[in-house]
Amino acid sequence: MFYPVIDGKRTTKTVGLLRELTQQQADSKAAEMQRNLKLQAAREIISVGKVVEQYRREKLRELRHSTQRVSLLWLKKHVLPRWGEHPITELDPRPVQLWLESLALAPKTRGHLKGLMHSLVKYAMWSKMMPLGVNPISLVTVKGSSKNVKESRSLTEEEFHQLVRHLREPFRTMVQLQLCHGLRVSELLALKWKDVDWLNSRITISHGIVNQQLDEVKTQRSNQTRTLDPRLLSILSAWKQSTEFGTAEDWLFPSPVKIGRLPYSYTGYWRALQSATAKAGLGRLGTHSFRHSYRSWLGSEGFTPELQKDLMRHTDIRTTMGYGKVFSTAMEEANSKIAEKALAYGVLTSDTSH
Repeated sequence: MFYPVIDGKRTTKTVGLLRELTQQQADSKAAEMQRNLKLQAAREIISVGKVVEQYRREKLRELRHSTQRVSLLWLKKHVLPRWGEHPITELDPRPVQLWLESLALAPKTRGHLKGLMHSLVKYAMWSKMMPLGVNPISLVTVKGSSKNVKESRSLTEEEFHQLVRHLREPFRTMVQLQLCHGLRVSELLALKWKDVDWLNSRITISHGIVNQQLDEVKTQRSNQTRTLDPRLLSILSAWKQSTEFGTAEDWLFPSPVKIGRLPYSYTGYWRALQSATAKAGLGRLGTHSFRHSYRSWLGSEGFTPELQKDLMRHTDIRTTMGYGKVFSTAMEEANSKIAEKALAYGVLTSDTSH
């Protein structure tokens, strides 16, 4: 018998009977058995890298294309260099949290990275690569992960009209459609003429496109059919008459570079915006600013938060309230209305006598 120590645990193994083996044979057999046990133990250690490899094959492909792309980038740039060789069973909350805090990334991005690590451990449990138990990443905290570092920008009516004056087609129609319905840029670029119901003045939002890869919309609530204002319908009709690509299967905003086979890319749209904002003296402007502006204008017009949530196609009203801002003029008008109600029955005086 010999007593090998594997993974810090002493075990007992029988190599044979004394009457059958010499001491030299027993030692040789024990050494061979110990080598085999160590190799077996090494094979049973599942690294984070192995989990990532299998997770990519089985689970990642089920996600939206944009999510796949970002997840692969984070895995390659951050997770694998630090944790690739680390056993998945030995991921502890403290070192993971210290690692996240050391990254020169926005809190929101670090929060997404934490979520990705949580998904990897969850997958490892689901696929029996590690025992079931409490996910250690759930004990990791990332401060400020729900907040954007940069304040979102919303355009006033005057700023938007100034911008439109400096845009050529189809970018003028694009920004008008995007703001009038608070569309995400991926949804705007994915629209086809078949999505427009001319008879009933409606438009269906059912797809998004990221890196020229067509996909479903971001959430189930995002899939929606909206009524088009007659003025916006007229603008779309004018654009349809002027474009070469006006069949049902054509993109609303086809790229001339791709001869209509693909819509304008995000980069092409963004560059046109930067050129126009520079001419209008508005500084740099992101495409998501139109969605923020849409929410701001809804709030300024006094629509209820619940209605705003539905129009923004959000699931959680807290997400909606994080968009845009109420402009100061609307705040002044609101305060004036409150004062009007409070002071309707006379003006307060400094007379405090009884």
